[in-house]
This record gives sequence, structure tokens and C-alpha cells, in this order.
Amino acid sequence: MTVAPHAPLLFFDSGVGGLSILAPAQAMLPDAPIVYAADSAGFPYGTKSEAEIAARVPALLGRLVERYRPRLAVIACNTASTIALSAVRAALDIPVVGTVPAIKPAALLSQSRVFGVLGTDATVRQPYVDRLTAEFGSDCTVLRHGSAALVQLAEAKLRGEPIDPVIARDALAGLFDQPGGDRMDVVVLACTHFPLVEQELAAASPRPLRFVHGGDGIARRIAYLTQGQDWPAAPAPGTAVFTRLDDSVKPLRPALARYGLQRIESL
Repeated sequence: MTVAPHAPLLFFDSGVGGLSILAPAQAMLPDAPIVYAADSAGFPYGTKSEAEIAARVPALLGRLVERYRPRLAVIACNTASTIALSAVRAALDIPVVGTVPAIKPAALLSQSRVFGVLGTDATVRQPYVDRLTAEFGSDCTVLRHGSAALVQLAEAKLRGEPIDPVIARDALAGLFDQPGGDRMDVVVLACTHFPLVEQELAAASPRPLRFVHGGDGIARRIAYLTQGQDWPAAPAPGTAVFTRLDDSVKPLRPALARYGLQRIESL
């Protein structure tokens, strides 16, 4: 199938967390046109039911693909991926890349054989996480904790608001305070918002930890799936799409511009 050079890569998240997935993809494919979609009307996903997400995400992605005609879609959200990835793939006729917790690399890195999975409440309870743990971390103690407050912290950081260090400290305490937490040496950032506050998490930790997430692997997957395709001669301004444009979006403009997202639209 011939792909037009201007056909964009579509990144989808509940909010700005997917920017942590967009950044390594842009580094690998600097000329790629970008459409970044945030479901601001449905944010946050981590406190929603599986049924709500399973109904909402495929419908929204169908509308986005119809409007922007991307060459590939990335669900840059762990919660949406672990619940709705298969339904989205069935509904769309383009490649769809999901974002799943980086449990395999965490198991390879952990020296103590104890690592944490820090995500949203919806992600950490998914059977998908159970399967990844059984496949790649069967000899490890895997601690899980969900933090909705850390998602809000990442959003606030990108709006330029003051950062409360207690939120990062409490999120890590949810792992450290579990049996075996004193031996934990690696933490999977199983929400795409969390790499955006990795510095805050590192500063809040009582001892050094290694943080892992899937951004680089997803960038490599996008490059593989688009190899041989034509791209524009030079990068064009990217588009940020929100399902609700309200007062919360304006403070995000400087951060979005740092990712080349100059145009703001509503879906």
C-alpha cells in the first residue's frame, strides 16, 4: 500500500502523558508529521471502569483516523492499551502500536529480583499485567501500586504549575511499604504520564532506583512498521487535538510547542 508523505503518525492518550512516547519517536523519525490527540473530555482514564474505556477508546480512534488519515496509530496510554488494544486493532485498517508495562526489561535489569510496577489503578489490576509478569518475571517479586495523584502531577508540571514533592514520595511509598519493598531496585513506569515526572520520583526516593518505560521500544517499532515509506522533505508543525478545549489547555501551549505541536484543534 502506498502511503502519502504527509500522512501523519497519530498518538493518542487521555492527556499529555503520551508526550513521553512521542519524544523518542520524534528523535528517531524527525521528519514525521505528527497528530497528538488527548481525550481531555474523558481524562483521567485510570479511575474509569474497563467498560467505559473499552467503549470510548475505539470510537474516538475511529473518528481521529477518519479525520486525519494517519499511516499508523499509537495508543500512548497503558490503561487504554491494556484494555482496548485488541478492539482498536480490529476496528482500524492501519497498524496500531500499543503501550504495555515494561515488565520484561525490568525483570532483565533487577538484581534483587524485586521490582515495582507503578501505574494507574486501572492498569495495575489488569490481567494483561498478570500475563506479562508470569511470562517475564516469574522468578521475581513484583509489587504494584496505582497512583491517580501522580497523573495529575505530570499534567500540572506541563502546565507550569508548582510541584508538590509529597505526591511523588507517596506514590513510591505505595511500593516501598509492601513486603519486599526494602529490596526493590527497579520501578516500571507503567503510565505514560510518569516518565514526565521521573526526576521528581528520583528525588523523592530514599535510595537510588532504576526507572524503566517503553518509549524507546515503541519508537523502534514505529520505525520498523514505517520503513521504506516516504516522509516530507522537512518537518511541518504538528497538531494537538483535544476532545474538549477549555481553560486547562491554554497553559499547555508552551509545553506542546516544545514537542513541535503548534496547531491546537478540537475533535
